[in-house]
Amino acid sequence: MCLINLHFQQHANYKLIVAANRDEFYDRPTKQAHFWDDKPFILAGRDLRQMGTWMGITKNGRFAALTNYRDPSQAETGKRSRGNIVTSFLLSDVEPTTYLASLKKNKADYAGFNVILGSSDSLYYYSNQENKIRTINGGTHGLSNHLLNTPWPKVTKGRDKLRKYVQTHSEMVHDDLLQLVADAEMAEDHTLPDTGVGLELERNLSPLFIKTDGYGTRASTILTIDINNMVHFTERTYEGGIAKNEVSYHFKISS
Repeated sequence: MCLINLHFQQHANYKLIVAANRDEFYDRPTKQAHFWDDKPFILAGRDLRQMGTWMGITKNGRFAALTNYRDPSQAETGKRSRGNIVTSFLLSDVEPTTYLASLKKNKADYAGFNVILGSSDSLYYYSNQENKIRTINGGTHGLSNHLLNTPWPKVTKGRDKLRKYVQTHSEMVHDDLLQLVADAEMAEDHTLPDTGVGLELERNLSPLFIKTDGYGTRASTILTIDINNMVHFTERTYEGGIAKNEVSYHFKISS
């Protein structure tokens, strides 16, 4: 993912609400969200180059989502695939903090990343750039390609839009949430971060929904888990900024 907006607990009807965008090169082979043939308890999209994923959930409620950390000065060659961080957690049965402690020991194996993982009852955040395991408190949070809740324009805007929606709606309508993350308005220049990629690219990467030549938002994913442990998962895929397909899955978390 390149933008994760989430609301954790603090809602009368929902434990977890996630509205996220995955940005990637258009030519990178990908399979839309599905229950994996070789691991049928995992619901996630799949990167067909490295066979990992950027966001997924299991039938027993393990959840993980990942973003890259933007720093063009860092070398990415020779590193392990970051998509395996999510997959390995979903495949395991260890406690989230135990998993993150192991990941922390091997942080140099990966280029910069952020990961949010756990369940609808407890969530944790770790970045190998900050190198600190954090408990995610109840409320609304945003994550892009820097640390959790870094006040980049897209993070602040997405978080505020989700917070307002959650506060004014008793039911989470997935079409509404998909529209929320389809905002392609660029931020004003004076608000942009300087991540070392140049002003023009900072502009192009500033919207919640990205559309550039060869690169942009490939999928928007909405995940809600209600107080009865019912999971609703919707993914809308795009090609060149145009919606192409949509899938939805619904199941109750098994104990």
